[in-house]
Amino acid sequence: MDMYNVKSLKAEEFICHEEILDTLEYAEKNKHNIKLIDEILDKAKPVKNEKGTFCAGLTHREASVLLACDIPEKVEEMYKLAEEIKLAFYGNRIVIFAPLYLSNYCVNGCVYCPYHYKNKHICRKKLTQEEIEKEVIALQDMGHKRLAIEAGEDPVNNPIEYILESIKTIYAVKHKNGAIRRVNVNIAATTVENYKKLKEAGIGTYILFQETYHKDSYLKLHPTGPKHDYAYHTEAMDRAMQGGIDDVGLGVLFGLELYKYEFAGLLMHAEHLESVHGVGPHTISVPRIKHADDIDPDVFDNGISDDIFAKICALIRISVPYTGMIISTRESPEVREKVLRLGVSQVSGGSRTSVGGYAEQERPHDTEQFDVSDQRTLDEVVGWLVEKGYIPSFCTACYREGRTGDRFMSLCKSGQIQNCCHPNALMTLKEYLEDYAQPGTKKIGEYLIANELEKIPNPKVKETAKNYIENIHEGKRDFRF
Repeated sequence: MDMYNVKSLKAEEFICHEEILDTLEYAEKNKHNIKLIDEILDKAKPVKNEKGTFCAGLTHREASVLLACDIPEKVEEMYKLAEEIKLAFYGNRIVIFAPLYLSNYCVNGCVYCPYHYKNKHICRKKLTQEEIEKEVIALQDMGHKRLAIEAGEDPVNNPIEYILESIKTIYAVKHKNGAIRRVNVNIAATTVENYKKLKEAGIGTYILFQETYHKDSYLKLHPTGPKHDYAYHTEAMDRAMQGGIDDVGLGVLFGLELYKYEFAGLLMHAEHLESVHGVGPHTISVPRIKHADDIDPDVFDNGISDDIFAKICALIRISVPYTGMIISTRESPEVREKVLRLGVSQVSGGSRTSVGGYAEQERPHDTEQFDVSDQRTLDEVVGWLVEKGYIPSFCTACYREGRTGDRFMSLCKSGQIQNCCHPNALMTLKEYLEDYAQPGTKKIGEYLIANELEKIPNPKVKETAKNYIENIHEGKRDFRF
């Protein structure tokens, strides 16, 4: 039997099956234990002192009790607490990004993904560097500053050299006032050596979804290809951090396995990274399985309702208070709106999940990885966020100022990040409004900026931010705190 050890570098010890089963049993036994539930909620509340605001977070076991709890007023308390924590560390800022699919060649046999090796009728495509340049120009013309690049696993068609060359191309494209300032990378598990190369290429966050933490399910869902190796895949974040990548992003694909199991595994992974490397996941993504070419989500009978999905988002925010939480265009505008309040801090906008989809007028469907539920343009997403009282942020300052890994986390934990993130978000929104926004979006955006500037607590920062925003109006770009 594998023994649970949070500090172990072996996948089956830091994600221990027996420990998850014990946790779920404990949670089920205590789901109506109001005294314990109140103690857990109290532990998670933000505490303010002269150094800032601190949150203890929760262990996978504590959080699992809250997930099992179905007492309506306690669930409401969880939602209120998630909202409070979200506001304490992220304010009303929502970071905007777009995925860029480079290639859908893939040698894996993942049964829930249309890129799987046996799918012979999907159109296989790999972007040339010239095509990548066109895609980046199209994305810059929309107003994007931050991309997440995606590629299938194929050592022949998508070797690490191709990924590195593509990153170089993306950073080199400067079109009008456009520039991609941060490239996050979502590619298959690889070696420490390759992670070093990605770090040297100037990537932001390395993202890899576990898909499922349940080993038996994992092996069935990934029957063939290099991804079949559960341990190699699950230990990838440790190798990435050994390779010098400060910021890593976790995620499971909800709907493949029972959600309570996945939730416990996800939090165990976060605890492991914090324990071993001194810094937890920079981001956690919460995708749900969706319809795609030759994939029917109804075949997977572990799908979760919108209410359970919202509860999971709230509890991730409470348990891992400092992490960025990402939601994609897989979700409808209604679902996205609900979870923004409960903890999500990053959204994609105007996304296309096909290879080479941005340079074309019509949204292509022949190379899509999944159906997009939120098909609004970036400008519509920006306008929607502003109307809801959020600041759409295109900020990449922390990454470019070296505020990554534990440096970012210590700033975030002390609450100091508010003094740079809030004005930086306003300045990048101002850039967007000047260069790309439709008249209606520009009007409400300007009004929001004027109001939000007054909320900056430090008078010197407020004055400087106002000057920078005036400079942006006059045509200058890329100011940051």
